[in-house]
Amino acid sequence: MTRRPLYLAPMEDVTDPAFRLLCKRFGADRVYTEFVNADALVRDVPSTMRKLRIHDEERPVAIQIYGKNPESMADAARIVETAGPDFIDLNFGCPVKKVAGKGAGAGLLRDVPLMLAITRAVVDAVHLPVTAKTRLGWNNDEKIIVDLAEQLQDCGIRELAIHGRTRAQMYSGEADWSLIGAVKNNPRMHIPIIGNGDVTTPERAAECFERYGVDAVMIGRGTFGCPWIFEDIGHYLSTGSLLPPRSMQWCVEILKEHVRRSIEWIGDERKGIIHSRRHFANSPVFKGLYDFKQTRIALLRADTCEEVFALMDHIVEQWGDHPALTPTN
Repeated sequence: MTRRPLYLAPMEDVTDPAFRLLCKRFGADRVYTEFVNADALVRDVPSTMRKLRIHDEERPVAIQIYGKNPESMADAARIVETAGPDFIDLNFGCPVKKVAGKGAGAGLLRDVPLMLAITRAVVDAVHLPVTAKTRLGWNNDEKIIVDLAEQLQDCGIRELAIHGRTRAQMYSGEADWSLIGAVKNNPRMHIPIIGNGDVTTPERAAECFERYGVDAVMIGRGTFGCPWIFEDIGHYLSTGSLLPPRSMQWCVEILKEHVRRSIEWIGDERKGIIHSRRHFANSPVFKGLYDFKQTRIALLRADTCEEVFALMDHIVEQWGDHPALTPTN
């Protein structure tokens, strides 16, 4: 098997520089920022401007923006361009109420003319390549992605990432890759198509490349507490064999490193720990451990490094001979 590109999906409160750099170290071929509010960029909101900070070590990196107004999206794209990313990505897929419910993100699947107007405005406003990420459609009765992909391509986007769910599904049910494959195999499409949704194992990643012909696979929730998933998948795609399971001690040290990086990035111990909780408390490393519920609750309540790391060390002492459950076993 040959190596195929693996991308870290843009995720709010997840893909900050601390996590992006870890994923890059383990083989992510491209990383994306958290999604950035275009209106807040135009208003120069400090917390939003901070999301534009990128490091040369994480390149190629895309900054993703969202909004529902062509003018403000174009203005935001110009601001983003000055930050020096490799791509500007348009968020047409976020399903959460505070975004889609206000007509942005996946909400634009209900107003395709506006989505296309935004796309044209951003493409015309910047010199950087513009990409987009969206879903299959608004709901099961409105799966418009095959036609929509052609329209977005005609507006000038350079790549299209597709999450194999509708907005109505949110993150429930299974991702439908058949329509992603239909877009890729449409003879009118000539831009790269990136598939996204439910890729959590090396075998599934290989299947998505082989069965659906996508140009890259994007991984989102499968990275939580497991930034080394890129190395696992990359090895399998290159060799056809799985890496042996890693020791729990090794995995825990990576989780500790992530906590330290989050604290350094945010500049506050408690906030950094809260920001990284979804990773260390839900890591597949701890999956299947006997009577782990109370320890997990303690991890979620701990708000100092001393507490978090002591709990992690206790886990290693108590269950250290338990194979670390990564996507490779």
